[in-house]
Amino acid sequence: MRLLVAGRFESVLGSRRRRGVYAPHVAFGRGKSKFELKSPSEFAQMREAGLIVAESLERVRRTVSPGITTLELDAIAQSCIRGAGATPSFLGYHGYPASICVSVNDEVVHGIPGARVLAEGDLVSIDCGAIVNGWHGDAAISIPVGEVSPHIQQLSDITREALWAGLRAVVDGARLGDIGAAVQASVRRSDYSYGIVVDYVGHGIGSSMHMAPNVPNIGTAGSGPKLVTGMALAIEPMVTLGTAEVDVLEDDWTVVTADGLAAAHWEHTIALTEDGPIVMTAVEDEL
Repeated sequence: MRLLVAGRFESVLGSRRRRGVYAPHVAFGRGKSKFELKSPSEFAQMREAGLIVAESLERVRRTVSPGITTLELDAIAQSCIRGAGATPSFLGYHGYPASICVSVNDEVVHGIPGARVLAEGDLVSIDCGAIVNGWHGDAAISIPVGEVSPHIQQLSDITREALWAGLRAVVDGARLGDIGAAVQASVRRSDYSYGIVVDYVGHGIGSSMHMAPNVPNIGTAGSGPKLVTGMALAIEPMVTLGTAEVDVLEDDWTVVTADGLAAAHWEHTIALTEDGPIVMTAVEDEL
């Protein structure tokens, strides 16, 4: 299988969650598909959004260090997104008050940036989205703060590997269940009994940040709807050191592990184009 990544972000920049699990609507695409199918020109705009997300995440990654606040990271990401001529996807989404989600240690997803100061040994997950001409890109990375313990680093590595296993399952004619099955098998190859969060999932993406289909991180190979050219998906495994059970804090956004153990979150947007699968939010070949 040929899995491509979008071109270097410098050329794009030089030229010119989230509440709940499920997609807010189903978009009907061309032909008989019940999912939104994109044209090459629409994918080009998603690629631009994706590369802006990639640059924003890279700038945040380079800035993360002990002593910085999560609100400062949000300001850096927002400046990068707006400086590239794009709009933050998250800001104002169902009332969300920031441009990125910053989730630390036992926070799985949707952490709200604020006065929290990052400390040596923390693991911080950054989720970022951008809109270009109405088309979305969405990605997330987990970043060690200074020196972290080996089991924390391994948690992040396992989650990232699971993401790429899921991405490799996205081919024309495959089934949606193949993605979750690949993510699950990748995590389960470890001797450690990691938790795979099932209450929050990946999603279709395009003219809206969240749309059908939902993309679970567990699944049965060969099951579910067929993947076809024109689809775009955000795949985002969330893996924990303990239970897969989660709670939502009183802010009605921040999702935390039920046992207080650490979580990692990695995400990319991938498109099934006429030229094959393209990872819209990656800037170099990671295969």
